[in-house]
Amino acid sequence: MDYVSAVGDLLDDYRKAAGPLPQQHSLWRLTGPGLSDLEPPAAEPLPVPGADELLVRHDAVSLCASDAKIARLGLDHPRVRRFPVVPGHEVSLTVAAVGPRLRDAYAPGDRFVVQADMTVGGVARAYGYDLPGGLAQYAVLGAEALAYLVPVRSGTGYAEAALAEPWACVEAAYAASYRSTWQAGGTVWLTGDGAGADLGAAAGWRPDRVHLDVRDDIFAERVRAWAHASGVEVVAGPPQAAVDDAVVLGPDPDRVERALAALAPHGTCALVTVAPLPRPVRVDVGRLHYDGLALMGTAHQDLSAAYTPIRTELAPGGRLWLLGAGGPMGRMHLRRALQRDGAPASIIASDRSGRSANTFGGFTPPTVTFLSERECGDAETLAKRLNEATGGLGFDDVVVAAPSARAVEAAFEHLADGGVINLFAGLPPGTLCAWDVTAVAHRGVRAVGTSGSSVADLRRARDRIEAGVLQPNRSVAAVAGLDGAPEALRAVAENRFGGKVLIFPNLSRPLPLTPLAELAGVLPGVAARLERGHWTVAAEEELLRALI
Repeated sequence: MDYVSAVGDLLDDYRKAAGPLPQQHSLWRLTGPGLSDLEPPAAEPLPVPGADELLVRHDAVSLCASDAKIARLGLDHPRVRRFPVVPGHEVSLTVAAVGPRLRDAYAPGDRFVVQADMTVGGVARAYGYDLPGGLAQYAVLGAEALAYLVPVRSGTGYAEAALAEPWACVEAAYAASYRSTWQAGGTVWLTGDGAGADLGAAAGWRPDRVHLDVRDDIFAERVRAWAHASGVEVVAGPPQAAVDDAVVLGPDPDRVERALAALAPHGTCALVTVAPLPRPVRVDVGRLHYDGLALMGTAHQDLSAAYTPIRTELAPGGRLWLLGAGGPMGRMHLRRALQRDGAPASIIASDRSGRSANTFGGFTPPTVTFLSERECGDAETLAKRLNEATGGLGFDDVVVAAPSARAVEAAFEHLADGGVINLFAGLPPGTLCAWDVTAVAHRGVRAVGTSGSSVADLRRARDRIEAGVLQPNRSVAAVAGLDGAPEALRAVAENRFGGKVLIFPNLSRPLPLTPLAELAGVLPGVAARLERGHWTVAAEEELLRALI
């Protein structure tokens, strides 16, 4: 057998997960907060699947800013419960061995991508956070995790499959849903003035309990009469525990801040005020993102008018400002905005360095204006440029793909009437931004934020990739083996690349972190199979032929 045939057979065996399994495998652990003393991968005995478990091989892992955030925040990260952590939640994997009771449903060689957010043992868990993730050659998945595997075709590239997860997160950012009523069977806090207020359609909603904390006796008596007729418990005074819904009656910033702090996950805070607030409100934008809180409002006395449905999709034909457009996720948002039906009529794509201008290889779509915040020099000049771009009307949509509290605070001021700010980049809970939330009540401004995605989102992303609608390989900026993971994580933390870094954990020979632009000097055969500098399935196959 000649060399080419032997290598071809090796690649075919790799794809099918054929041949003997190794006795050991390598994995990379983050042992604690910080990026200064990252250790190389460690070797451990290969895990053995139980009767209801799968042994899976991680073929490709796309590193995410959240992986670097684990190192930066440590146990302050909302999804990290303990160290060490095996990071990596954007994963493409292959079944390597099947427990006896699963052999009718799974076989070695079956390929999947992983939905990172799981419920295991009735507890919310996350792959690559508090569950071991993709920066390991192999892992065992228990029965409860199997529902979070989404199958992919055998011909789909490992890298493009791994990139289905971040694309799913992008899609999920525009598919969030918020309640337009109080939580049925939940707890409501009515607080503030109450003079002239009316329940309106809320009289038909049925929480279990209302905490009545208003100054106006007439409104308070109306609430008590409604509650008595509806079988709703009334408790005088503010709540001592988290509430599902809080309604602030009147222009009281202190009460708005207390109401937002009192919300349970997926809670709503409605501001009902005819008068403007005397000062900005400190809003925990980290909780808006991670806990899915809704901040809504109305200038009408009918408090139910605050609960109009919140738009989460981009306004067709509208004006979009995309912050952090030069990063890998920002570029995905930009491509999505341009590709969707009813695309924005104008887009400002900004980042600190101006790197977003290279998103399309020098070609600028006619609806897009690239803007370097650094070249603007100061906030006043940037604001002037943005006002000129919209004729002073503001933006219908602002998408924040850069984790900057300063950017979030400034962006809120540029929303048009009815505008929506999408907090895609997660800032830590406890991150406060000063917003003039009078705009929420008087101009219909809204804020939305999502973290992660669902299995349904991941399936949709996979389908679009396999149909050729999305080309995720264009997002790849650099590649490495598992040995290059520490340096790759530093690169992500330092925002060195405008695209994604892909780790291939099962290479048998070292591959340090290598930008695609430098592949010709390291692996010329792989570089020859790039397409105009972009990663391809053919380049990936050549990489595996050379290094497995």
